[in-house]
Amino acid sequence: MSEDLERDLGLYSVVTISMGAMIGSGIFVLPALGFKEAGPAVVVAYVLAGLVVLPAALSKAEMATAMPESGGTYLFIDRAMGPLAGTVAGIGAWFSLVFKSSFALVGLGAYLLLFVDLPAGAVKLVALGLAALIVVLNVVGTKQSGQLQAVIVTVVVAALGAYVVGGGIDAEPARFRPFTTHGSAGVVTAAAFVFVSYAGVTKIASVAEEVEDPGRNIPLGILGSMGIMMVVYAAVVAVVVGLNEPTALLTSGPDGGVSLTPMADGAGGLFGGFGVVGIAVVAVLALTSMANAGVLASSRFPLAMSRDHLLPKRFTRIDPRFKTPRAAITLTGGLLIALIAFVPVVELAKLASAFQILVFTIVNVALVAFRESDVDMYEPTFTAPGYPYVQVVGVVGALALLTQMGSVPILGAAGITAGGVAWFYLYGRSRTDREGALGVILQRRRGEAPVERVEPE
Repeated sequence: MSEDLERDLGLYSVVTISMGAMIGSGIFVLPALGFKEAGPAVVVAYVLAGLVVLPAALSKAEMATAMPESGGTYLFIDRAMGPLAGTVAGIGAWFSLVFKSSFALVGLGAYLLLFVDLPAGAVKLVALGLAALIVVLNVVGTKQSGQLQAVIVTVVVAALGAYVVGGGIDAEPARFRPFTTHGSAGVVTAAAFVFVSYAGVTKIASVAEEVEDPGRNIPLGILGSMGIMMVVYAAVVAVVVGLNEPTALLTSGPDGGVSLTPMADGAGGLFGGFGVVGIAVVAVLALTSMANAGVLASSRFPLAMSRDHLLPKRFTRIDPRFKTPRAAITLTGGLLIALIAFVPVVELAKLASAFQILVFTIVNVALVAFRESDVDMYEPTFTAPGYPYVQVVGVVGALALLTQMGSVPILGAAGITAGGVAWFYLYGRSRTDREGALGVILQRRRGEAPVERVEPE
């Protein structure tokens, strides 16, 4: 059964879903990795990464008000660049988000062990149990999932505020000298690593079809959550640096020789034994929230691609009782559980990060295609400022960070791209003849009368 989804996500839910997608590993896992590359200047790296993401956030906010439908990144790139680019973006973004959700649930194991003595196998079982619970919650209803996000994110932000206030008093200024340990190149490299911290900011566009008053709530939600998280990241990471000896952050561990629990490392001295347990509990909540937001957003990619005949029709089905895309959520949940159970998702998450940077680059190009084509279907109610200079800066900045990711993640992104191209030619090409806004531009340049074939018939 295929029908419309319910619009029951208000502004607060929009903001907290977006923040929930960013507030996990970016704060609780990645600061030590960034510190290894840049030293105390990792604080600047977080701000730099946010500035590189900002153009794509502005572009997505505009396009989401013109197309407030499920699909987000896939939908925008498909309508702008055509179904081949849309297939690559849709499959790649879906995999990337599920990988990140898997990484979040597995990553919470390091914090879970701080207050519960569990064998390694039991930690994986806990992650699998949480994954199953998240899938069920998403099937039962988007509103319920959004309410859970609102509660968790509110608690986590309050706890982070207490951490910043308490830690800011006890932070040692001497630990910020020298400020940069590897020069400006180290800051750029660190920004590339922590870039994925902000990747969740535009996830709300994937569920735009379920947002009340999308013309108002989506731009406010995306830009509001982006601004809040840039401040939160900078403040929290500064306190992490100020509370910890460098040797504590660079301890020999399983993730490239850095601490997997950087916030908890300094909490013991600040709040005592209770502080470690408290931070661990908050981290588990935040990483669970990140996984929930990932499933909520990524499950809309199969739904949107199925509507456009790029995936089998069964994924268009909406549950008649709960008004959620049950088949798409089940597919996404199945992949999530399989990754946790059988795959070293930490490594896959690194590979997927490079594709996320590539997608943010293409999103800026997509906005340019819509603006220059002037197609009838594109009527946004929010207009991104600074066009086209902001988009050019976004493309250049993202590509610069991509070069710092290393050869393996770039090869991973190339592999995802090749898989999307193969699927389009094997399945999707015979089922669609759209060209996207880019096709309209090319027709005009060839001197032909433009024929808009942007949306499926």
